[in-house]
Amino acid sequence: MIGAMLGYVRVVDAVNYRIGRLMMWGLFAMMGILLWSSISKTFFLPSLWTLEMAQFAMVTYYILGGPYSIQIGSNVRMDLFYHNWSTRRKAWFDAFTVLALITYLGILFYGGLGSTAYSLGYWGDNPFAFFWGLITGAEEVGHMERASTAWRPFIWPIKSIMVFGFFLMLLQAISELFKDIARLKGHDIPSERLS
Repeated sequence: MIGAMLGYVRVVDAVNYRIGRLMMWGLFAMMGILLWSSISKTFFLPSLWTLEMAQFAMVTYYILGGPYSIQIGSNVRMDLFYHNWSTRRKAWFDAFTVLALITYLGILFYGGLGSTAYSLGYWGDNPFAFFWGLITGAEEVGHMERASTAWRPFIWPIKSIMVFGFFLMLLQAISELFKDIARLKGHDIPSERLS
């Protein structure tokens, strides 16, 4: 059982580590978009797409970098007593709190699926059936949601990225739970992956 859990941890941590390191370069994409926005507003006609594209790039950077942040422990934590606790006590506390995180991420994931289905023109209440219907050909994309701005981009791409990010964070939270269980069973698991 522990071997299977540690195998899961290795795979999920490796995937999220690589995606997180790749997302670090997303900062330069945002800087490029905002630089072009400043240049176009100063010297040319302002571009309609730059503000929203910068927002979409920020969401992508934040959401897809989240699992990496969880993995390396760079999330904000109230550390009044925690640093003085033993490894075993920290593992018990972390296992309890990560269960709350898994619940929260599960709700976000399901809500994100519903919102993405809505942005693809689905009006029902079962997003899983809609996406399965898209795969099998039983469903079709309806009237796609657009932003209510002058540029009017489609919303489904960024919602899809958010759902993918929630899914990766959920997988990473389960990985953290497995690490805590392994620590409680006496296995030595490094708490952070150094970059």
